[in-house]
Amino acid sequence: MIDLHYWPTANGWKISIMLEECGLSYRTLPVNIARGEQFAPTFVDISPNSRIPAIVDHTPTGGGEPIAVFESGAILIYLAEKTGHLLAPALRERKAVIEWTMWQIGGLGPMVGQYGHFILHAPETLPYAITRYRREAHRLFRVLETQLDKTESYLAGEYSIADIACFPWMYWATTHSAYQLALGDYPKIERWIEAVGTRPAVRRGLAVSANLELTDLDIEARSHLFGGHEN
Repeated sequence: MIDLHYWPTANGWKISIMLEECGLSYRTLPVNIARGEQFAPTFVDISPNSRIPAIVDHTPTGGGEPIAVFESGAILIYLAEKTGHLLAPALRERKAVIEWTMWQIGGLGPMVGQYGHFILHAPETLPYAITRYRREAHRLFRVLETQLDKTESYLAGEYSIADIACFPWMYWATTHSAYQLALGDYPKIERWIEAVGTRPAVRRGLAVSANLELTDLDIEARSHLFGGHEN
């Protein structure tokens, strides 16, 4: 059994999708990031960076004590190695999967996330920030479009954790009306989103705790989400 410490965000969806794809037994433990539950000492013991998602594997390979894993990319790799799924064993293919997974973690997620923050949550309109991150989002979209044109399928050829890492961010960014990041110029991405998004495991992963939403961002919520945390 795996405990998934979770909130339905793009990074949270990565792991609920991965768990569904791998057919692993898990239970979802919501961490209300708008109420500061990510800073609770019991959660920090699992996730030192005070960010969701995190997992605790109570039946690790080889037995022994439960294993806690934090950071979504590390969790994806851990689960892929645990199950032998979605991370190619051959050197060259494995390299490509890890490259595109890291590309999402280092580029796509942070840049689209910053764009979303300045569009949706900044207390004042900052045209420079909005323009900067919109341009960077589109640059990354072009990188993704070029790669999908080369592979004519998934990011690293076969469906993998690279697709699971990237899909929630692209799904969120291109379906949220406020983002205004239409896919008209990216037909390969559009096809890929359709292919990934119709997978039964992906649908189940997106539906996990769908009733949990960040709706009314009051002063307390904004402090926990955007203002950091002081002991």
